[in-house]
Amino acid sequence: MDSLYAIKKSIKNYASGGNVLIVATLLAFILANSPLADLYFSWWAQPVSLQIGGFNLFSHGGEPMTVMAFINDALMAIFFFAIGLEIKREVLVGELTSLKQALLPIVAAIGGMVVPVLLFMYVGRGSDFLRGSAIPMATDIAFSLGVLAMLGKRVPIALKIFLTTLAVVDDIGGILVIAIFYSSHIEVTYLLYAVGVFLALWIGGRAGVNSKMFYFILGGVVWFLFLNSGIHPTIAGVLVAFCVPAKPVLATSHFISTIRKEIVNFPQEQFADTDQSIMLSKEQLNCLKSIESASDKVISPLQDLEDTLHPVINYLIIPLFAFANAGIVLSGLELSSLFSGISLAIFLGLLLGKFLGIFLSSWVVIKLKIVPMPTHVTWKSLAAVSVLGGIGFTVSLFIANLSFGDMGPEGVVLLERAKLGIVAGSLASGIVGYLLLNLFLPKQVEEEEE
Repeated sequence: MDSLYAIKKSIKNYASGGNVLIVATLLAFILANSPLADLYFSWWAQPVSLQIGGFNLFSHGGEPMTVMAFINDALMAIFFFAIGLEIKREVLVGELTSLKQALLPIVAAIGGMVVPVLLFMYVGRGSDFLRGSAIPMATDIAFSLGVLAMLGKRVPIALKIFLTTLAVVDDIGGILVIAIFYSSHIEVTYLLYAVGVFLALWIGGRAGVNSKMFYFILGGVVWFLFLNSGIHPTIAGVLVAFCVPAKPVLATSHFISTIRKEIVNFPQEQFADTDQSIMLSKEQLNCLKSIESASDKVISPLQDLEDTLHPVINYLIIPLFAFANAGIVLSGLELSSLFSGISLAIFLGLLLGKFLGIFLSSWVVIKLKIVPMPTHVTWKSLAAVSVLGGIGFTVSLFIANLSFGDMGPEGVVLLERAKLGIVAGSLASGIVGYLLLNLFLPKQVEEEEE
């Protein structure tokens, strides 16, 4: 029941955040092709500093970060920190607690990562853009769940759980790929310092330290050390998240006991007239503070941080990332570009590769009776939601920047064409997936046990 509530809350959060993401993407596209284009692009090259004396926190190799680098390497580390929290929660109390329960979306996610990469490599064989092979492996959880939410209660709960769990496993795959393939030359000294601070975080988590500032401050130190060690700094966000304790300081029973003990100081007859403002006594004020303190301690740091970060991620960081990275200049591109080179490889990887990987992997394990077909889910609806897996917007753009952002003029051209393939492939997957779901899902909503 708890995991079902978490799934519903995630869908609601991501669906509403997806609307802001769409607006930010459209705005970036409009500005990149308007008279304000020079201002739009030059803004991202401005330096960012948070400096004390000669030390600048937002620096890499002694050079200040640009606004674009700050968004992609600093703010996105917070995004991956939130993903790390979500993964840990899913492993502890969610859909990943039981291997048998999670096996279908896990297998589907693996197939949905492997097949697009292989298809990309086949289309791009012998080319100079194979370093971007991981671009079409991603599934954007905000956009995909947003499309699913548009169909409301017609979507079976099991199908929502399937897509949400698949997206979480997909994020794990993306994190591993970034850690393994997108880290540069390793500076051992910085890395050793990072290990030391990370060890302090781990000990704090094991000791039950529930201060959010503890994890943010030490997490910021780990981020800076990772940034300058050669390991991509977003990985720091994930590792720090795994240190955040999931166990509350106080048990729920102790919290209830505290409320019952303190509530006797508020006799009902004293507050019978609700229209009258009554000043609390000092004892009553202390009682309320005691209850407030207990309520803070009954929520685990993991849940508290995840809940706090959701609006920041969905309404600020991801839309800002899209606004900075989704600006595609059409003047240098022809429509034919979509049907050749890296744009075609990404487009096919997202629309065709993700569908084949997710659906065929699911088909195999269900037909072999390794796992059952989810309740109220049909082959047609499973195929339709597999198409939604091709919405790879946010993480695909992120990996594209990692692949071509440091290649100079040639990389700029490849990045622009990669963006075209990402936007076209994600848009096509969203539209086709929605139309198929609308066609295949029952028109009459069946009541499900919740």
